[in-house]
Amino acid sequence: MNARQSGLSTATRASIGVHAAAAALVVTLPPAWPWALGSVALNHAVLTCAGLWPRGTLLGPNLDRLPPTGRNEVALTFDDGPDPETTPFVLDILDRYGAFASFFCIGNQADAHPALVRDIIRRGHSVENHTNRHPRRFAAMSWSEMRSEIDAAQSTLARIAGTPPVFFRAPMGLRSPLLQPVLAGQGLRLVSWTRRALDGMRGDPIAAATRLRRGLAAGDVLLLHDGRAARAPDGRAVVLNVLPGLLDHLAARGLRSVTLREGAVSSF
Repeated sequence: MNARQSGLSTATRASIGVHAAAAALVVTLPPAWPWALGSVALNHAVLTCAGLWPRGTLLGPNLDRLPPTGRNEVALTFDDGPDPETTPFVLDILDRYGAFASFFCIGNQADAHPALVRDIIRRGHSVENHTNRHPRRFAAMSWSEMRSEIDAAQSTLARIAGTPPVFFRAPMGLRSPLLQPVLAGQGLRLVSWTRRALDGMRGDPIAAATRLRRGLAAGDVLLLHDGRAARAPDGRAVVLNVLPGLLDHLAARGLRSVTLREGAVSSF
């Protein structure tokens, strides 16, 4: 199933059924209202927990690994850019290693630094959708607010990059049952990760490298930050300390970094 197919997940359709059944129960058997209310409350609790699980699939398709291809590939992904203080150095490091990656860009950041977005494309990487403003309350937004955030970023990134994004990553990986219908309307596919560096929050390059390398295998989707990156003790973005060693580690294991568009093509 891909993002162009039905927008409502099985869980969302089931939730609609629970609400309808609860309403019917109250109408036909009023004394049973506590049971109806309890079923609705339990339903909402399940959906909330599903939205707090970034790698979960209960709310719809979610790519957290590349499909098996036998090509020994991993997908490097970078969030929250472009950032003129970090992104150019990330691109230079990737160039040195002949590695390719996917950059999940924030729309208003891209609008502020369009030359950086074009440079990402020029160097062979892909630009994907990470909302227009990266709102912290994204998962709590209404359907129309969520659609506006995603559509605005899609329009901006397509205009600057010359091709529309095909993947979407939610801010902090959090989402609601409303997200999948919005993504379906734009032909976008949700991406989470296999492992992440947590380099957007913690300024410890050693810990970040350990998180990425532990259990690393073909098909992994790795998450780092070229924007809003935490700073290492030397004052540089953590990703700049972690990335060279990570790419050396990939090469030693015979793994090649590719864009999501190349690595996940067989899953569409």
